[in-house]
Amino acid sequence: MKILYGIQGTGHGHISRAKELLPELAKYASVDVILSGGDSAPGIEKFIAYKKDGLSLAYDNNGGVSMVKTLFDLRPISFVKDVNTISLKQYDFVVSDYEPISAWAAKLKNIPCVGLSHQASFLSHKTPRPVHRSGIAESILQHFAPAQSAIGFHFKRYDSFVEPPIIRSPIKNLRVQDGNHITVYLSAFHHEVLKDIFAPIDEVDWHIFSPYCKRVNELRNMKVYPISNQLFLDSVASCKGVICNAGFETCAEAMFLGKKLMAIPIQNQYEQQCNAAALKKMGVMTLAGLQGNIDNIRAWLEMEQIVSISEIADPKEVVEKVLKKGTKSAFKYRAPELVASAG
Repeated sequence: MKILYGIQGTGHGHISRAKELLPELAKYASVDVILSGGDSAPGIEKFIAYKKDGLSLAYDNNGGVSMVKTLFDLRPISFVKDVNTISLKQYDFVVSDYEPISAWAAKLKNIPCVGLSHQASFLSHKTPRPVHRSGIAESILQHFAPAQSAIGFHFKRYDSFVEPPIIRSPIKNLRVQDGNHITVYLSAFHHEVLKDIFAPIDEVDWHIFSPYCKRVNELRNMKVYPISNQLFLDSVASCKGVICNAGFETCAEAMFLGKKLMAIPIQNQYEQQCNAAALKKMGVMTLAGLQGNIDNIRAWLEMEQIVSISEIADPKEVVEKVLKKGTKSAFKYRAPELVASAG
């Protein structure tokens, strides 16, 4: 059996999930990865067969999606060319972690495709949404990376095809302690903006991780770090709490570790608005923004309630479900021993 596995390279969640699933999937099939929208995928390089530009969002420095930058970065001609030219003849089915080139190529060439992503959970009307829904954003979630069947991931099992989060091994292996610092990962904000906001709050120390920072720098009770997996792991393992955007993976990891969580959805990012709605129902404090919210941040620091996730997904079981869905649709495939092992 041969499978094409599409990965959206923007954000760490898609790649982190692939790191857990690809070794299991490779036990049953030959797997090629197409990576789009990102330059690197540490830990899964040996699987990568194609790298493409794909489609992705661009952000400003103040916590929001920049529509101008996003439109400027779009390469529709390149995208259509990639969809039309990538060959799928050698693959039994496609797995797409919200990766549009592989998904659209499969749709247009009538190759079975299994959607495998957090975004796939929004194919269910039972998954939480904000009070004000966006018809355009809902349509994008439905059609950005179309699939014949889906396995979604969310904080809870909101529907029969929705799994709890896959937690990456480095997080599961951490030795958790409680320190006096707050780990901040708000990648859509420039760290200079964050420093100005958090400076008046000197009751705790702040560890700020920023994609705009080139080297570690300190100012009174603040440390600003460049994006570093190991430094982030060390910080989050010993922090008092986590403040981050309402991205799925980081929020899930914080709750898995038993850390107090505050989530701030990226402006104009509908998926994060949906995540924030789910987190709010679970009891997590969510803010629409940072400006003018010093009192709310201080109140959060005093809160004792910690919201945890009740279960996590087993990568082996997820792979079994992927194989079952994929082989059920791939009528060409006739290997009873693998179908049996998948079911």
